Amino acid sequence: MTDTIALNDGNSIPQLGLGVWQVDAAETAQVVGWAIEAGYRSIDTAEGYRNEEGVGEAIRSASVPRSELHITSKLRNGAHKRDRALREFDATMQKLGLEQLDLFLIHWPMPKRDDYVEAWKTLIELRDAGRIRSIGVSNFNQDHLERIIGETGVTPVVNQIELHPRFQQRDKREFHASHGIAIESWSPLGSGRLLDDPTLGAIAVRHGKSIAQTIIRWHLQQELIVIPKSANRDRIAANFDVFDFELDAEDLGEIAAMDSRDGRTGSDPARADFEF
Repeated sequence: MTDTIALNDGNSIPQLGLGVWQVDAAETAQVVGWAIEAGYRSIDTAEGYRNEEGVGEAIRSASVPRSELHITSKLRNGAHKRDRALREFDATMQKLGLEQLDLFLIHWPMPKRDDYVEAWKTLIELRDAGRIRSIGVSNFNQDHLERIIGETGVTPVVNQIELHPRFQQRDKREFHASHGIAIESWSPLGSGRLLDDPTLGAIAVRHGKSIAQTIIRWHLQQELIVIPKSANRDRIAANFDVFDFELDAEDLGEIAAMDSRDGRTGSDPARADFEF
């Protein structure tokens, strides 16, 4: 069973979960079912992924009770205004078939539209109404975080950001730690671009593990929440088989040296402006 990360609101989240970005809607229920069988208890979806229904089907079919599962979804980019956000959240809950969501995030700040504070206030409203246990954000830079905290007095429990060995975002770690904001890594395997890396390959061989397992282990030892995505049953199980080894100081030093300012594979949150 995976370890949990304590959140700043008194709740917790499994440190290792399954992400379902780009998992086909028709396959999502089966994929999530495989993950639950393998031991995953945290599932990360989003309104923009268009597969919340499949996640909901898997929850209803699961061999474990709902209380043992941690479900995350995210508010779509075009729904930051309060009325639209409330409608979209109702739709999310209907698709998931849940009475209460464990974690709901603002997916992107979309600073050019300048509505993310209103979106954050709406998430606070939904949390206070008991419809969400914990609220957080995704892809927020420090200035975005400072603004929502300053204007509402409520600190996100999580910021989900792109983070992997070639883009380690170490400049963000101190601010997050000082505010008790847990970091959750999306694209933890570098969008697959790290799976043939020779440095990681050598470390993996030393431990008798795959490169993917080595990277996931690195995230865990960095005290990050990590949500690798796969739609392959064997890889889903392999990605969870990371609790029987530990990277040593030499391994960690070699991975630290891989960090690059040019390692980003996704959009820059400061400029991102797209429907999703």
